[in-house]
Amino acid sequence: MSYIDQLDTTELEAKVKAVYEDVAQSPDEDFHFEMGRPLAERLGYAPENLDPVPQAAVESFAGVGHHFDLAAIQPGERVLDLGSGSGMDVFVASIYTGSEGEVVGLDMTDEQLEKARELRDDGGFENVRFEHGYIESLPFEDATFDVVISNGVINLSPEKERVFEEIRRVLGPNGRLALSDIVSEKHLPDSIKTSADLWAACIGGAMQVESYTDSLEESGLEVETKRRNDEYAFISDQAAGACEKYGVNSISLLARRE
Repeated sequence: MSYIDQLDTTELEAKVKAVYEDVAQSPDEDFHFEMGRPLAERLGYAPENLDPVPQAAVESFAGVGHHFDLAAIQPGERVLDLGSGSGMDVFVASIYTGSEGEVVGLDMTDEQLEKARELRDDGGFENVRFEHGYIESLPFEDATFDVVISNGVINLSPEKERVFEEIRRVLGPNGRLALSDIVSEKHLPDSIKTSADLWAACIGGAMQVESYTDSLEESGLEVETKRRNDEYAFISDQAAGACEKYGVNSISLLARRE
C-alpha cells in the first residue's frame, strides 16, 4: 500500500483549508511559516512591485520563494497563478502584463477568494480575476495561458503528477511555468508523508527534489533553471527539525512546455 492510500485526503483538504482560512483572516497569528512584506522582500520581491499591491494581500503573503525574474512576464500575456491565496502574486503579475494582459488566480479556499476579490475591486485591478478550483483539475481550456506561476502550493497536493499534467495542458505552445515550492533532499518516511498535519504545514508533501523535476519532465515540461532559496526557512521547532533531518528546503524553477 502506498502512502497516498494511507493518507486521508479528505482530512488533508480540510486541514489545508483551515490553515489558509486563518492566513487570510488572521495573518498575525503564529504559523509554521513566516508571512508578510519582510519575507517577500527578503525572498527577492522589489519594493516598487509591492507598493502598488493592496497591503492586505501583502500581509497574507505566505510564499516560499521568488520567481518573477524566471517568469519574465511580458505585456499582453495571459497568466495563471495556482493557489493564489489573497492575491499578492496575481497583483504583482498584473503589473507585468499591463491592462492588455490578463491574470487569473485559482484557489480552493473560499475565505482567500473572498478577500482577494474584495482587494481587486477596491484597487481597480481590471485585468485580474479569481476563480474557485483545484490544481489537480484546472477549470480552463487547453492552451489558455502563456505563463503559469505558483508559490508554495504544489507541495500541498497528493497528486503532483496530475498537477504537472494539467499545467502542461493549459499552457500554450512554448508556454512556461515559473514556480517556487518546498522539496526535500531525502525521501520522507511514511510517518511524515501520511500526517495531514505535516502536509498542511508544507512539510509532509515535500517531494524529493530529483523526483519532483523528473515528474515535471515526464509530463512534457522541460526544466530550464532550478535554484535553491536559502533565504527561506520554517520558523516552528517541529518544521525546522524536519528540515534539518531530511533536507526540506525551498526551490524556484523555470520549465517550458515542449
